[in-house]
Amino acid sequence: MTSKTWLVTGGAGFIGGNFVLRQIARGDAQIVNLDALTYAGNLDTLSRIENHPDHHFVLGSIGDRSLLDYLLDRYQPDAIVNFAAESHVDRSIDSPEAFVQTNVLGTFHLLEASRHYWRALPQERAEKFRFLHVSTDEVYGSLGPTGKFTETTPYQPNSPYSASKAGSDHLVRAYFHTYGLPTLTTNCSNNYGPYQFPEKLIPLMIQNALAGKPLPVYGQGANIRDWLYVEDHCRAIERVLEGGTPGEVYNVGGNNEKTNLDVVHTLCDLLDELLPESPHKPHRQLISFVTDRPGHDLRYAIDAGKIRRELGWEPEETFETGLRKTVTWYLDNRGWAQRVMDGSYRGERLGLEGDAI
Repeated sequence: MTSKTWLVTGGAGFIGGNFVLRQIARGDAQIVNLDALTYAGNLDTLSRIENHPDHHFVLGSIGDRSLLDYLLDRYQPDAIVNFAAESHVDRSIDSPEAFVQTNVLGTFHLLEASRHYWRALPQERAEKFRFLHVSTDEVYGSLGPTGKFTETTPYQPNSPYSASKAGSDHLVRAYFHTYGLPTLTTNCSNNYGPYQFPEKLIPLMIQNALAGKPLPVYGQGANIRDWLYVEDHCRAIERVLEGGTPGEVYNVGGNNEKTNLDVVHTLCDLLDELLPESPHKPHRQLISFVTDRPGHDLRYAIDAGKIRRELGWEPEETFETGLRKTVTWYLDNRGWAQRVMDGSYRGERLGLEGDAI
């Protein structure tokens, strides 16, 4: 029998879905999974735990205060893990309002519901309760050729997406300092792995390469990111929930700085190896450079020393081992990706192949 209950928001998305699948496999937590199933929410990801007694999926938004109050009262969670967010920079440039609504106002409503719920808990349970907010390194802005983001780096968001996440981070901090709500915040680097929506760099390149379509890379592909395998990220969140100090921020990075072009080159070479009969070999010939997006940050890099020193976490995967696992998963699960690409996972066509990274 499970010993605790967690309310996970955004648990049908990429990172949230991987986190939920991992917790159900571990078997020591009941998961109440609240997701609005916007375009990036995918119930196919959760199909293998659809009828699991410890997984309770709820269709709804973190902006729905009455629903939040009902779920908190009914399930009495020991912790809330907030993955719910609009997260794609290009979409935030085209349609910023949705990012403000979900990332800022949605987080506010979730904090308010959590605060009232937490205050009504018996003292022993209130002392153990945690609100963990999952955020991004993009709130820190852009780095030059040297240095790394730490937990004390000033915020300098450069896109509507990162600005909305910065706003949510500040709200979480304020609820700890003003009300004492036992919050925790994690700021992670670029995640990759199974079940990622194919508008992001790695899954998009895989799908286009399989179809022999151009691999669109912004500018000259010189933008640098720190890559974190999603399973390593999930383990970090577990450690922060179990041992993190309320009110603290923990940066989570993979210590894998790569230019976008290096990532695509490595990916193409892996596909050449794993698909020796592909008519599109060598896959590097599919690379196409396209006009850079507005305000494209040059470099992100995470200093994850704090979570390593205080909580004993460090990534288990190198970029090479994690990418091989990721490519293999997509090759073995083409049906999952195809249902996203053709829109059948939600009954409409999305036409993702035209997006660039």
